[in-house]
Amino acid sequence: MERTTCCVVGGGPAGMVLGLLLARAGVEVTVLEKHGDFLRDFRGDTVHPSTLRLLDDLGLADRFAALPQRHVRSIRLPIGRDGDLFTVGEISALPGKYNYVAMVPQWDLLDLLANEAKREPTFQLRMNTEVTSFLMERGRVTGVRYRDRVAGSTGELRATLTVACDGRGSLARALPELGLREFPCPMDVWWFRLPREERDPQGLVGNAGDRYLTAMIDRGDYWQCAALIPKGADDAWRAQGLDQFLASFAEATPWIRQGVADREPRPRSWDEVKLLDVRMDRLRRWHRPGLLCIGDAAHAMSPVFGIGINLAVEDAVAAARHLVEPLRKGTVGLADVRAVQRRRWPTAAGTQLLQRIAHARVIEPLLQGRSPGIAGQPLRLAQVLTKAPWLKRGPAYFLAYGAGRERPPAASLRRSG
Repeated sequence: MERTTCCVVGGGPAGMVLGLLLARAGVEVTVLEKHGDFLRDFRGDTVHPSTLRLLDDLGLADRFAALPQRHVRSIRLPIGRDGDLFTVGEISALPGKYNYVAMVPQWDLLDLLANEAKREPTFQLRMNTEVTSFLMERGRVTGVRYRDRVAGSTGELRATLTVACDGRGSLARALPELGLREFPCPMDVWWFRLPREERDPQGLVGNAGDRYLTAMIDRGDYWQCAALIPKGADDAWRAQGLDQFLASFAEATPWIRQGVADREPRPRSWDEVKLLDVRMDRLRRWHRPGLLCIGDAAHAMSPVFGIGINLAVEDAVAAARHLVEPLRKGTVGLADVRAVQRRRWPTAAGTQLLQRIAHARVIEPLLQGRSPGIAGQPLRLAQVLTKAPWLKRGPAYFLAYGAGRERPPAASLRRSG
C-alpha cells in the first residue's frame, strides 16, 4: 500500500506551488497530474506582481526572468465613440521592482516549479495519473484511488491530508456536504491568436464590438485574443462563418489598420478558435476531515480582471503556511483546514462580487447591444480615471496584488541565486 503525508491532486499553478512549499519545509508530498505534460494552449499565462514576489522569495527570480516573456505595464480600454485607447490602470506606477504583469506560457512556469520541487527528497510528481475517487474511512478522506493513463493500471495512495487543486472539474465538487453555489455568467470566451506588428499598441488592450468584447494580450510576436460572446451563442455564431467574425473583430479594433485579412498566419478554421465555457461558483465549505480544496476547485473565477491563477497561487501559499507544522507533526485536524478557508474566503468572495458587478453593469449590457453605464453615465468612471493619474493606481494595485499578499512558510524560503 502506497502512502504519503500530503497528496496534492492536480499539477496546475496551485498544486505545484503547494507541493514545492511543503517539500522545502520537509513534508512528504506527492502531486498527481492526469496529463503527461503541461502543454495546454490558451491557459491563463499571466504572472502578476504578487506571484513574481513569491518567486523572488523562493530564490527563483533569476530562472523565471530567463524564460521568454512579455511585460504588461498598463491596462487600456476604448473610451467614446471613436474607440480611442485610454490607460485606466498604470501598473508601472506601483512601487517596487515588480511593477508589471509577466506574460509567460503557463507550461514554462509549471516546468520551472516542477524541476525545482524535484530537487527536494520529500517531493514526488506523478504524471499521467488520474484520480478516480477518494478513499473514505469513518467519514474521513484518507487518500485517493488512481489510474495510470499509460499503463492502464490502478492503485491507491493513502495520505494524512488530500488537497484538491484540480480545477473546476474537481472530484471534490461532487461531495454534497461541500455545497456548490453557482452564480450566473453572461458570457463565454473564444480564444485564438493573431500576428502582432511593431506599430500595434503594447500591453493588455480591450475593445468592444457588436455584441461582444475583446481582450488582446501582447505576447511579443502575436496577440493572444479573447472574444467575450453571449452565453450559449457559440453554435449560432460559428454558423455565420469565421470570415465574418474576423472582419467584425477587425472593425472593432481600430488600430488594425489593414484588417485581419492581411495578417498571417491567422485562423483558417474554427478548430483554431477554442471555446471556454465560463462559469463562476464557490464551495460553501472548502474542506471536510482529511480534505481541503483550493484554487478553482474551491472557487471558479470569471476571466474578468484575469486574476484567477494568482488567487489560486495565493491560496496555495496560505495553505502551506497554515498546514506545514500540523503536517510535520501528523496532527492535521479539521480546525487546520478550516483556518485556510477563513483566511482565503474573503478575498475569493470579494473578487467574485466585483466580477459580478462588472458582469451586470458592463459586460451583459454590451453583449445585449446596450450601452454600459454606472449611475446612468456611460463609462463615466473610466473617463474620470483617465483624467486623474493618481486614481489609476487603484485598479492597477487590485490587478497586481488582489486584496493582500500571502507570506510563505519561513522554511520554504531561499536566497535568490
